[in-house]
Amino acid sequence: MTGPGTGTPPAALVTGSSSGIGAGVARRLAAAGYRVAINSSKSAASGERLAAELPGAIYVQADITEPDQVSGLIDSVTGEFGRLDLLVNNAGITRVIPHHDLQAADDGAWRDILGVNVIGTWLVTRAAVPHLRATGAGSVVNVSSVAGSRPAGSSIPYAVSKAAVEHMTRLLAASLGPEIRVNAVAPGLIDTEWTADFTEPRKWMREQSPLRRIGTCEDVAEAVHALATMAFSTGQVLLVDGGTHLR
Repeated sequence: MTGPGTGTPPAALVTGSSSGIGAGVARRLAAAGYRVAINSSKSAASGERLAAELPGAIYVQADITEPDQVSGLIDSVTGEFGRLDLLVNNAGITRVIPHHDLQAADDGAWRDILGVNVIGTWLVTRAAVPHLRATGAGSVVNVSSVAGSRPAGSSIPYAVSKAAVEHMTRLLAASLGPEIRVNAVAPGLIDTEWTADFTEPRKWMREQSPLRRIGTCEDVAEAVHALATMAFSTGQVLLVDGGTHLR
């Protein structure tokens, strides 16, 4: 696999990829021939270990809510790889807050969650666009959630942030074509450290969802890779939820 019009392998940046879904995406892309940049704001040791496992991968620590660090992140990736073909905006945070508890969803929760999930996604995408455009066939895949389109999710601020990510996906797709495609995946319940104690949702998935199992990071990674290679699709939000939207 090579970048369009070159003999060099394509390059991908996956934000928030030292563990969980992001790490799964990084592994899938590396297996497909991408040189991958691993990123996290913390967990540097985990990110460095993952980068050491993957051929040609690098690790860059950066907080995507800080514009200066975002600029440094993109500069590091393009300086190392000489190009950027694919951006996967995976970095995100949440807080578990019952939807009826409006007081618990305080100003700090809103600022923190929107700051990473929405503004951070915007900052990284904006900084990456000139490099993605330069390839003539750049791709952005945002990681949303089923909570972005359904009245569900770990908290109202989180669900609102993912709804914003999905609409940002459509707006950017309309604005950045034809040189750059922008799509999103919307996972349902995925087996990660974040969801390890989600006892009731896990039980429901095994008993009631059409596919009768919990999703894996590999399931999401496969969807991200598919969208990255679907040359005639843009502005799409692909559900990866085992069919739970049918219930």
